[in-house]
Amino acid sequence: MARAVRSSNTRVDLVVLGAAAILALVARGLPPNMRDPVASSMRRTFLAPLVMLQERAEASRRSLLLDDARTAIRDSVSLRAMTVAALESENDRLRELIGLGSRLQWGFIPAEAIHGRGIRDVTTMTLTSGSNAGVRRLSPVISPEGVVGMVSNVDPTMSEAMIWTHPDFRVSAMSEDGSAFGIVQANLGSATTGYLMELRGIPFRSSLKPGALIVSSGLGGVWPRGIPIGTVLEEVKTAEGWARTYLLRPSVPPADVGAVMILRSDRVTKGFENVWSSVAAAEAAAARIVVAGDSAARSAALAEAAARRAALDTTARATAGGQIPGGLPPELMPDTLGGTPAVAPPTDTSAAAVAAAARRAAARRAAARRDSIRRDSIEADSIRRNSPTRGI
Repeated sequence: MARAVRSSNTRVDLVVLGAAAILALVARGLPPNMRDPVASSMRRTFLAPLVMLQERAEASRRSLLLDDARTAIRDSVSLRAMTVAALESENDRLRELIGLGSRLQWGFIPAEAIHGRGIRDVTTMTLTSGSNAGVRRLSPVISPEGVVGMVSNVDPTMSEAMIWTHPDFRVSAMSEDGSAFGIVQANLGSATTGYLMELRGIPFRSSLKPGALIVSSGLGGVWPRGIPIGTVLEEVKTAEGWARTYLLRPSVPPADVGAVMILRSDRVTKGFENVWSSVAAAEAAAARIVVAGDSAARSAALAEAAARRAALDTTARATAGGQIPGGLPPELMPDTLGGTPAVAPPTDTSAAAVAAAARRAAARRAAARRDSIRRDSIEADSIRRNSPTRGI
């Protein structure tokens, strides 16, 4: 069966080839004046579909050749789009770190934090600065947000630091206003649900509200005073009856630690003021500016709405009360109608002011119209009296 199909296809091909050869010989034997019309008709009839198929084949071949290049371009664009957010976040953190360095001015060592993948690496990290750069054991490690940890081991070119999530980490802390003092450490019960801190040793007579900022107190000589540690979430009930314990949200999540600064001992001894308070004041000022702008925009919108309502109320009253032929509402012309002027319905201050202004303008227009009519009447009477034909 297959052999018969192949033989029939071969015969068809031979027939087509013979017909094409015969047509070619006939075309060459035509007179010159008939060759061009015949060739043009053949191009429009037999050759047009073949040319279209050839064009489509060429377009398909080009598409196949360009498919790999286009796929590579799409993949590169998608990859860049995925990395844009990470690059923006990293740039923001670097700007914040530069701002912290400009506020500190001296006494710090910049370093890059390298996190491992082991279980122990959740509480420790490697820093890219060591004793050659001036790093010492127990040097505080900070970021633009606040407390990160402290250096535990030092090598000439790198060092190891414990993050505040370490079970042995402690820092003396106080409330921002200095009314309560205590010790901050990691809350070990929150390691599976999210890393939190706890503030212990607060006197029972002192209480902290949720959202209160907790900063380092400067006691102990390791941490300088005023570095943000976290904010109060809630009070934790414990068996201790003489002190309170509070749960804190850390200022620096451990996963966000990247570029850090290590404080030198002379900077810790000197201390610093208004490094983080200036940032808080700037943020508060920006928030107040935004609130003031919103209030001004809201007041302007309310005033515009009140004026629009007043204009609509005035138009509605004028339409409902009717007008005399001169165009003045009846309540504004008591001298011509001899009646008691109508009393406008009570409305708000802005609407009443707009309505009063409209009534005064209408009264002035009516008075001007009456004066014009009176002057015209007087002029007509004087013309009739002085006319020479008067009495004929």
